[in-house]
Amino acid sequence: MAVTKLKGPESESDGKNTRVLLCSALLALQYGFQPLISKRFVRRGVIVTSSVFACEVAKVICALILLAKDGNLKKLYTEWTLVGALTASGLPAAIYALQNSLLQISYKNLDSLTFSILNQTKLFFTALFTYMILRQKQSIQQIGALFLLIVAAVLLSIGEGTSKASSSDNPELVLFYGIIPILVASLLSGLASALCQWASQVKKHSSYLMTIEMSIFGSLCLLVSTFKSPDGEAIKRQGFFYDWTPLTLIPVISNAGGGILVGLVTSYAGGVRKGFVIVSALVVTALLQFIFDGKPPSLYCLVALPLVISSISIYQKYPYRIKKKES
Repeated sequence: MAVTKLKGPESESDGKNTRVLLCSALLALQYGFQPLISKRFVRRGVIVTSSVFACEVAKVICALILLAKDGNLKKLYTEWTLVGALTASGLPAAIYALQNSLLQISYKNLDSLTFSILNQTKLFFTALFTYMILRQKQSIQQIGALFLLIVAAVLLSIGEGTSKASSSDNPELVLFYGIIPILVASLLSGLASALCQWASQVKKHSSYLMTIEMSIFGSLCLLVSTFKSPDGEAIKRQGFFYDWTPLTLIPVISNAGGGILVGLVTSYAGGVRKGFVIVSALVVTALLQFIFDGKPPSLYCLVALPLVISSISIYQKYPYRIKKKES
């Protein structure tokens, strides 16, 4: 007699673990590749706002396709309200729109590995705003890990500014258009992450729905900003797709896919697995930069890289635990 295998908790757990591994691997590759392909495929003349807007549109399309594939599109449409969307996604969307613009500026003025490492300071700001908004405390080990991260960011700032100042006609370019934008973007990322966590816990939004809402609100913010911004004037004068090539779509679509994957990894596995993804992405970026550019990491990067990896690992390994009261 044939034995029928029933789907139990073990099989469901195995399926979830497979999804976590797949999404984590894809996100690590996307994080690692993104700085490199952006520098290679986005020409310096491309208007930042146009690439950011195209990325948001791509995110919406991808999320809608995935919702339809899961069969949840009609249900979410009937339950969706404007007030709920504004409450959950409005402010984070505006913050992320500004952050993405700053990231695009920084891509063009920092090498790939330095960009990736400085981008990890968002963990510090995430912890700070999570405590301020959600009162989520940190363990002593986590606080120590965050200080390691700050030290690494300072080392990279000094090293990057010093190394490029000697070979650049305008030494201040690296500081004001490379280092400062990525640090401000990291701060904004921490604030937006804390707000998204609050929205997820209170509103119970799906990751796909939040992606759609935030992309739409972010795009509206971008459109409003173009009326009085240099990018808006450039779009009117030169056109939305000025200096674009078919290859420009590669980093745009890659960045959109990364946005989808971030939501999935956070939903499936939480911050622990995401931390390992970030560490893996740093290794991928360093390897790719050496392979394609033939450029070994600077001394400051070599000192800062283990500090960043150690800080992220410690932060994820030693979470805050509430002490049980003795009866």
